[in-house]
Amino acid sequence: MHITVAGKQVETGEALQSHVRDGLGTIARKYFDHALEANVTFRRDAKGHAFICDINLKAGRNLFMRGEGEGVDAHRAFEEASEHVAKRLRRYRRRVNDHARSVAAERDRGEPARQVVLRGPDAKETEENEAQAANGPDHPAVVAETPAAIERLSVGEAVMRMDLAHVPVLMFRNSRTEVLNVVYRRTDGHIGWIDPGQA
Repeated sequence: MHITVAGKQVETGEALQSHVRDGLGTIARKYFDHALEANVTFRRDAKGHAFICDINLKAGRNLFMRGEGEGVDAHRAFEEASEHVAKRLRRYRRRVNDHARSVAAERDRGEPARQVVLRGPDAKETEENEAQAANGPDHPAVVAETPAAIERLSVGEAVMRMDLAHVPVLMFRNSRTEVLNVVYRRTDGHIGWIDPGQA
């Protein structure tokens, strides 16, 4: 990070400049390692009794932060100003992390789906007639309907979930390709995998 230290009618010796560079370097490493440059200016207040420090930090493209501090000497004025900058960087980083976590949580949350169980072809004759009357000849009767979620999984995780749930088939979003996939247990006992992304 490029740091410029200047004084308006205030002497900025090597000790003060070194203190500023060390302090801002620590803040940048702790909160925002990609900071590009900082301009630190020292001046006296209107009455000439206290020192005022202005820090203008370019923390990234289109991200600027400012801190101001006042103290009985230049070092204390810098400490106060740098604490203001650190507080703003902490707040900014917390917001960025919260946003990243919410995006990840949204991505990992299963997609809403609906699981439907249809009456099989071996139902009694009267039940078939009822189903046809209610749903038409090509639509069997709905026996059960429950909400489900389409999870974002690897193929191995999907097979494990299918085995744990003791279900013959599982639809999931492939975490590698982001395409809807299906794993199912074949009649020969092996696992089948349908991946439209590979077609």
